[in-house]
Amino acid sequence: MYPDKVRLVYRHFPLSFHDKAMIAAQAAEAAGLQGKFFEMSSLIYDYAFEWNNITPSEFEEWISAKIVDLDLDVQKFNQDWNSDEVIQRVEADMAEGRQAGVGGTPTVYINGALYSGARSAEVFSAIMQLMELKARQYSDCPPMVIDPAKKYTATLETEKGNIVIDLYADKAPLAVNSFVFLAREGWFDGNIFHRVIPGFVAQTGDPLGMGFGGPGYAFDNEVSSDLLYDSAGVVGMANSGADLNGSQFFITYDAIPDLNGGYTIFGKVIEGMDVAESLTPRDPSQAGDLPEGDKIIKVTINEE
Repeated sequence: MYPDKVRLVYRHFPLSFHDKAMIAAQAAEAAGLQGKFFEMSSLIYDYAFEWNNITPSEFEEWISAKIVDLDLDVQKFNQDWNSDEVIQRVEADMAEGRQAGVGGTPTVYINGALYSGARSAEVFSAIMQLMELKARQYSDCPPMVIDPAKKYTATLETEKGNIVIDLYADKAPLAVNSFVFLAREGWFDGNIFHRVIPGFVAQTGDPLGMGFGGPGYAFDNEVSSDLLYDSAGVVGMANSGADLNGSQFFITYDAIPDLNGGYTIFGKVIEGMDVAESLTPRDPSQAGDLPEGDKIIKVTINEE
């Protein structure tokens, strides 16, 4: 995963109360001198159930018996296992760990910052995507690129067909300006409708397709008393709290009065509601594999 973008740096930190930790660390380093570091590490961890309750001397015998599976030069491995060079490598790792504030294992740092979240391929993939997204993000809200006195429509060309939205530039200028700016920048191109809940909303605007990506800036809510979530096709800004609007937006599938006052309304679907209703249902909050989301191919802005 990301072979050209990620460098994995492994450091030993054998804990004193694990009586076999130092033996395992030295074995991995000795195997590493023959290009088999991770193979030895994996072998030890994969078979922990075999050696967990044996003595350190029995663990050494266990390793000696297992190394035949790694196609190592056994004589060299035995010479290196307890050599000064290997011991110094492990001790240097421990010193580096103490300096970095490591107190236990496993400890993970990402770009020098301590990471204490969930550890899975999916989570680390999401972190990588967020890092890549930063290169596209903006440090400030965009300049005013629209004229609130003009009429704007947006055509969302999707895999299922086109959805045309009438944008309320006069009543929600901040939201429409941001939307138009991002559309012209190609921000929405390739985005999927990552959250599609029949009877509720279809949501998009996150290049990551997971629901927590944004443009790097946030702008205030704009609430008009004459704009309500009173029907299907209302287009609103998704946010993570008041005045935290970014690039994510949604299209309602029905009247949803509970959204009134909390989420900026900045448009209405005037063509292609049938396309919106045909989008593939998917709920990121549910566990398990999700179906592929339908993509936005391109967003075109028309100004009159």
